[in-house]
Amino acid sequence: MLAFHAIVSAYGFWLPNDPRGSWSTYVGSRKLHYFGGDATKVSTTRSVAWVHRNTVERRAAKRLLKYPAVRFNGQQALSIVSGLEAVAADARYRFLALAIMPTHLHAVIARHERSPSRIIGHLKRSATVQMLNDHVHPCLASGRLSHSCWTKQGWAVYIDSDRHLIRSIRYVEANPVKEGLRPQRWSFVEHTRRSYFGPSGPGGGPANAARHAHR
Repeated sequence: MLAFHAIVSAYGFWLPNDPRGSWSTYVGSRKLHYFGGDATKVSTTRSVAWVHRNTVERRAAKRLLKYPAVRFNGQQALSIVSGLEAVAADARYRFLALAIMPTHLHAVIARHERSPSRIIGHLKRSATVQMLNDHVHPCLASGRLSHSCWTKQGWAVYIDSDRHLIRSIRYVEANPVKEGLRPQRWSFVEHTRRSYFGPSGPGGGPANAARHAHR
């Protein structure tokens, strides 16, 4: 694995019994279970976001959630970025691409000694702490935290080739624009593919990536 593409969803964005699959093992809401059935557990490391789904049924299912679905505003997005920047510096995570969307975030992160699942958990905790410190957490009610603003798990798509890596970086960078938002550039994210692959470009990259990831 050279890197991984992390997709971290806000609460209510990706349901545990989404027909496209999820990493959930159970459905906590009885109403949601009655509407959509058991959790659609999958073990694939490839994204299933492209699979067709019935958007009308998806919106109806979201209305059965215990809490309203979370949608980050601009202030909350900036707070999330601050939290990710802090954890990147502390743990030496190398962000190769990052997009903060209203209902989820995308990140391409170079191979690290920690597993993708541990890194995703670390990112969520750091972003949560930062939003709480900034007093902008979306689930604060009367000064108390009612629930997590994230789904329990994130999605990690393993990247094992130069071609896949470039495609993933381009996908993440283009994501805000496709949703009608401005392009995003964050100071701690390595925006040049040359800095990842080394002077030789794709083909010389994996060895260079490995040296950086474990130094």
